[in-house]
Amino acid sequence: MVVARLKLEFFLPGCSSLKQKRFILNSLKARLRNKFNVALCETAFQDKWQRSEIGLATIASSRRGVERTTQAIISFLEKEEKAVLVDSEKELY
Repeated sequence: MVVARLKLEFFLPGCSSLKQKRFILNSLKARLRNKFNVALCETAFQDKWQRSEIGLATIASSRRGVERTTQAIISFLEKEEKAVLVDSEKELY
């Protein structure tokens, strides 16, 4: 069994309030949960309007499965228009 942890940092260019930020992030988190069946939460920058960091975890029976899932998540996020992926960090356990 292999566990992957992703730390994803975003820039939210269209946000002018925390309410807008939460709306965009809640939508993004719901789509990630539904599409990839992952666990995630906002881990930093809760008080910043245009920045966010999300911690994400996924599990698979093999390293190849985890690599495939994490790459699909990053590809999905790179296509996102309202949240620009600035940085990503991956660890496998």
